[in-house]
Amino acid sequence: MHQHLHHACHHCGSEHCQNPSHRAVNAAVKPKITRKLSVTSVAPVPVDGSDDGLSEEADDPARDGCCSTGASKPSHLLTDSGCNQGSCCSSVVTPEEEITGAAAALQWKVGGMDCPSCAAKLEKAIITVEGVSSARVAFATEKLFVEIDKPKDKVEPQILAAAKKAGFDLVSTAVSGSPGSKVSFWQKDGLLAALVALMVLGGVIRQFDQGLGQLAFAMSAVLGLAPVALKAIRLVRSGTYFGIETLMTVAAFGALYLGEYIEAAMVMVLFLIGERLEAYAASRARAGVEALMALVPEKAVRIVNGVRETVDVSALQQGDIIEVSPGQRLPADGEITSGEANFDQSAMTGESIPVAFPLGGKVMAGSLAVDSVVQLKITSRSGENAIDRILHLIEQADEKKAPFERFIDRFSRWYTPAMMVVAIMVVITPPLLFAQPWDVWLYRGLAMLLIACPCALVISVPASITSGLATAARRGALIKGGAALEQLSHIDVIAFDKTGTLTEGKPKLTDFMVWSTEGPVQSAEELLKLAASVEHGSHHPLAKAVLEAAETRAILVPVAEQRETQAGIGLSGVADGKKVVIVAAMRMGENSLTGQQQQQIEFLEGQGKTVAVVVVDGLAAGILAWQDTLREDAVRTVGKLRAIGVNSVMLTGDNPTAAAAIASELGMDFRAGLMPADKVSAVELLNQNTRVAMVGDGINDAPAMRTASMGIAMGGGTDVALETADAALTHNRLEELPGMIKLARATTVNIRQNVTLALGLKGVFLVTSLLGITGLWVAVLADSGATALVTLNALRLLRYRD
Repeated sequence: MHQHLHHACHHCGSEHCQNPSHRAVNAAVKPKITRKLSVTSVAPVPVDGSDDGLSEEADDPARDGCCSTGASKPSHLLTDSGCNQGSCCSSVVTPEEEITGAAAALQWKVGGMDCPSCAAKLEKAIITVEGVSSARVAFATEKLFVEIDKPKDKVEPQILAAAKKAGFDLVSTAVSGSPGSKVSFWQKDGLLAALVALMVLGGVIRQFDQGLGQLAFAMSAVLGLAPVALKAIRLVRSGTYFGIETLMTVAAFGALYLGEYIEAAMVMVLFLIGERLEAYAASRARAGVEALMALVPEKAVRIVNGVRETVDVSALQQGDIIEVSPGQRLPADGEITSGEANFDQSAMTGESIPVAFPLGGKVMAGSLAVDSVVQLKITSRSGENAIDRILHLIEQADEKKAPFERFIDRFSRWYTPAMMVVAIMVVITPPLLFAQPWDVWLYRGLAMLLIACPCALVISVPASITSGLATAARRGALIKGGAALEQLSHIDVIAFDKTGTLTEGKPKLTDFMVWSTEGPVQSAEELLKLAASVEHGSHHPLAKAVLEAAETRAILVPVAEQRETQAGIGLSGVADGKKVVIVAAMRMGENSLTGQQQQQIEFLEGQGKTVAVVVVDGLAAGILAWQDTLREDAVRTVGKLRAIGVNSVMLTGDNPTAAAAIASELGMDFRAGLMPADKVSAVELLNQNTRVAMVGDGINDAPAMRTASMGIAMGGGTDVALETADAALTHNRLEELPGMIKLARATTVNIRQNVTLALGLKGVFLVTSLLGITGLWVAVLADSGATALVTLNALRLLRYRD
């Protein structure tokens, strides 16, 4: 009944399994470490065998001689055996060493980044630096992550210089605040205001003096062109040859050459307005992430030997005692050490009602103390609290682009150079072949060049996805990237784990009885005592229910000896000199029970209860029965899913009779009696004809979640389930699932609308520019207008309500 995390095969249950085909299942449930910039220790996680009616327990890693210090290994040192020839924990792993194939990993906050295309420009500039093996910008959190394979002191100055040359400021992540967050109006919009003022002045002067008016327009064009041209040169030198800055520079120079000063000035004004619109859209899309980051205060009150001192949050260590007063937020994950308190967690979970936490209760970072002063012990390491983990997953989500987004990226790479070639052909073909005037076709070619700018197209997809992800996060659903969001929109079937997902995961022991007082057990109380002895020390919900029942009846429970686990079958031990085995009723042999005993088991299972048989000294002495309660929102969730065309199925290790009772109440299909490997097979079968999302909370759900088209973890589940999943319900509310799917579908529709707008407007104005109907400033207006339209359309998702 207790499955050893480091010993037993998760496919067949054998502690000595050598079957290569089982390695995939074992690897899927192995805890992983994804953080690259901090040393992470993972405490042993109880294995969740919640649905098989049995208790399971994870052994301490030190038991098999690996990681005896308690520190966990970097993910690249993990092997199938769980250790790397004894060297996995022999030394402290520094942050710079905890990456694969690189000497160090560095990160900075980025300033001056207005849109996703800016992130791509910065990445391209950094990757050209010698000694940089990879560079990634997380646009949502404005961070740059760089892996280097040469000494830090030699590469870091070059990275800072390359970023500066590309027009971006890098600030150490140790510095609080966001780079460029305190920017005055004149720094941000001074150039645009000056251009508009000069153009208005030029328009007034032109009424009295044509020459001076034209000069004012020319000056405004040059004033606006200078910084754009300098940035274009920097970008070209850093590897970005076809940026919007390059196209604008060429177009503005062309207009000045042709004497179209008003057109040149208008081009620069409209371009700067478009830039501001993109920056506004980016700031709105990042607002949810910034609000999340702001939940952690900068200062905290730490208590040392009874003395209170105010310290920086970064100075807090795991195990420190802090004090939080009403109206203050918790700076790290903590465990209450004095009294009781109510905390408002609405910012993280969406739950509007404050939650009461008793002594020993674990509270997330960012929670707001409501009614009393409370002391807590810090349980999270620096940079690893609940808020940090969510931010880290958001940063990872930036890497997981949707298929549509990847297509647009590839398309834009050849689209811009191709359109530049087309524009050149438009300029030279009519004059050379048909003796047309050069200035007319140069003007039309420049207009085509501006219309061909891919800004609106490039931003159309990431703007929608960023807005969709931000909205989901605000509602308590963390979706790991555009690929997961797009996949979610196509889901046809959702497969649910039972215990802890559809049910509360807090079963109660409802029945315990002996079959004969003439056997080795004389009374029901003695049966309960023996069962509790074997279950002692387990963290499994069923085991806890047995121990709670014994404690309620004031039964003194000794610790059983020789406790052994047979994965998915039972747990055994010696208590009071008797050999005790607790076995799931469905795992008992056909001839092990009498007809009357079998009928009793079937009667209890028919009530939706989980039943186990207690075997003492080789004889079936009695039974234990547990019952879990459905989540309040489970029935509503299944109904809402059905209403939007998504079917539901329950995958459980519980017995078929109990599963049928629960499935009937929920109005859904079910598969019962499943081991973890059986859940994988069930999902694979469903995946053949439909797109399946698997929702679970335990380690035993991880393989099935990995196999499904998409894995969704309950926020209160194990770390392995959360790491394996493509999305997570951070507030543990099932009822958010239909809303997640509807939001994903709305985002997909929004993306299609944006791409249609971007390409449609370009198609129309390319034709009108080629025919000479529209000019340069209309071309810029078309590009900036398309960018503004797709941006504003994407921002509608921030106000999405289902």
